[in-house]
Amino acid sequence: MPAVTRIRRGRGPVGSRPAPVARVRKDRGSVTAEFAVAMPAVVLLLFVGVTAVGGVVTKLECVDAARQAARAAARGDDGAKAGRHAAPDGATVSVGSGGGDVRATVRAPVRLFGVALPPMSVSSTAVAAAEPGVPG
Repeated sequence: MPAVTRIRRGRGPVGSRPAPVARVRKDRGSVTAEFAVAMPAVVLLLFVGVTAVGGVVTKLECVDAARQAARAAARGDDGAKAGRHAAPDGATVSVGSGGGDVRATVRAPVRLFGVALPPMSVSSTAVAAAEPGVPG
């Protein structure tokens, strides 16, 4: 007597595993597409971060140069020369006095995104009391 095999509807014999079905992945290439969309944003954020750090460094250099210029002018020395020595490249230093105080201002350009855009300017001002006997 021949063996009777019971077959379930749409599947193989009872007790056997279904035949592997080749799956077609509909999300193939999605990682590449997401990377292509996200990469410009990441690069833009990198440029913004580098520009911000450069701006902060330039601002700190201006603060230091203004303090040195004001101190030098308060002692009676050439404050503008002392300020230019400590100032970042391309900075302008101005020193003025009045009312027993000396005021020094340092202004420097900060390039945005390299050289593609016009520079932004940062400045710092420092005030020092003039020493007794110093004209001004």
